[in-house]
Amino acid sequence: MTVITRFAPSPTGKLHIGNVRVALVNWLYAQKYNGNFILRIDDTDRDRSKVEYHEAIIKDLQWLGINWNSSFLQSTRFNKYAAAKQYLISSGRLYECYETPEMLEIERKRQLASGYPPIYSRKSLELTTAQKVQLQAEGYKVHYRFLIDRNKPIIWNDLIKGEIKYDGSNVSDPIVIKEDGTMIYMLCSVIDDIEYRISHIIRGEDHITNTAIQIQMFEALGAAIPQLGHLSLIKSDSGKISKRIGGFTIDYLKDQLGIEPMAVNNLLALSGTSNNVDAYFSLESLITKFDLSAFSKSTIIYNENELVTLNHKLLVNTEYDTIKHRLTAIGLPDVTKEFWLAVRHNLNTLNDIKIWWQICYLPTLDKFQEQDAEFLKLAAELLPSGKLTDNSWDDWVQNIIKATNRRGKALFMPLRLALTGITYGPELKYLLPLIGGDEVRARLLRYQ
Repeated sequence: MTVITRFAPSPTGKLHIGNVRVALVNWLYAQKYNGNFILRIDDTDRDRSKVEYHEAIIKDLQWLGINWNSSFLQSTRFNKYAAAKQYLISSGRLYECYETPEMLEIERKRQLASGYPPIYSRKSLELTTAQKVQLQAEGYKVHYRFLIDRNKPIIWNDLIKGEIKYDGSNVSDPIVIKEDGTMIYMLCSVIDDIEYRISHIIRGEDHITNTAIQIQMFEALGAAIPQLGHLSLIKSDSGKISKRIGGFTIDYLKDQLGIEPMAVNNLLALSGTSNNVDAYFSLESLITKFDLSAFSKSTIIYNENELVTLNHKLLVNTEYDTIKHRLTAIGLPDVTKEFWLAVRHNLNTLNDIKIWWQICYLPTLDKFQEQDAEFLKLAAELLPSGKLTDNSWDDWVQNIIKATNRRGKALFMPLRLALTGITYGPELKYLLPLIGGDEVRARLLRYQ
């Protein structure tokens, strides 16, 4: 059997870390078993689906390195859905209903008040043809529900959570075709999964109830049921993650936070598994590590600081030739290999390099202790002449110690403040050659 997985986002908002994790896991599973990965755009919601969101989904997945063997839009497949609709009507698994949302809400409240679960009563099954004609004449519009077999337990062996059981009598018949004739995601998805021979459906545990219903839809359409797996959800420290809450979208991580794609991939592929969350440099490494049985059933707490730490580890070990084109893209085409090697250990994100570029070549030096003026003047006089190298620092410091008897923080902090304007950063021995002898001397003497 060929493994075929899919990712099916709806273009109603931007991708966030929760749904990207689903995409990544499905992609990794397909790659692990030399299978195919399909991107399906669930755009049947005509009011909320936007072209710009569709384009953003493509862009974000490509940025992460997730590619696909084929892709399609559900909006191009209405003829297929219409054929399935007629088949299910003729087999008695779809039936007409005429209740308005207000009528259904009244029924729901009445059931809850009586201590019953809000399960549809199936009153529409009792309607005669004449009654249906009368309702239509009165302006009621038809919608369709899928008839759940309530005498049959719904059981599957989940790839992540183990055996899951549903009592069909506790499941309400879902509306699958709206009053405007649009088939909703739940049934469209099953029709697509059958035609595209999806072998494994892996998605968030918030879809478990949908899965129970869709199992009966597969059976009603005479199809084999794919392997099913449900990932635990990702939550933030403050609660739920969604496309409508800021700070979790891929474009935010990429464009505002400055995170590397492999930092996102590492965090999402390894969090909530028995593997350590580490900084791997390629998706191929993650494919090797990938094991669906290693995924935990527990909720994952997303921590942005953990993502930034992973990002730092990646940058620290990234070679200049690998990153050079990215430096040009962020407006720093003149960064040299020497500069990159000097500052990369102090970068949490690539955008941080702009800080060190500013410090070395376009400084705003406003931090200075007046009592250190004479010390800095002497340090300027002791600065080695000629071109500064990595070795210049050690010679310079030894001469300053001999002349002033200063050591430790009393020696290094005034120099760092005078040369960079901040109290932390790359080793000064590596910054001196970048700043240059004349500029170092000028910064030391600027308050004389």
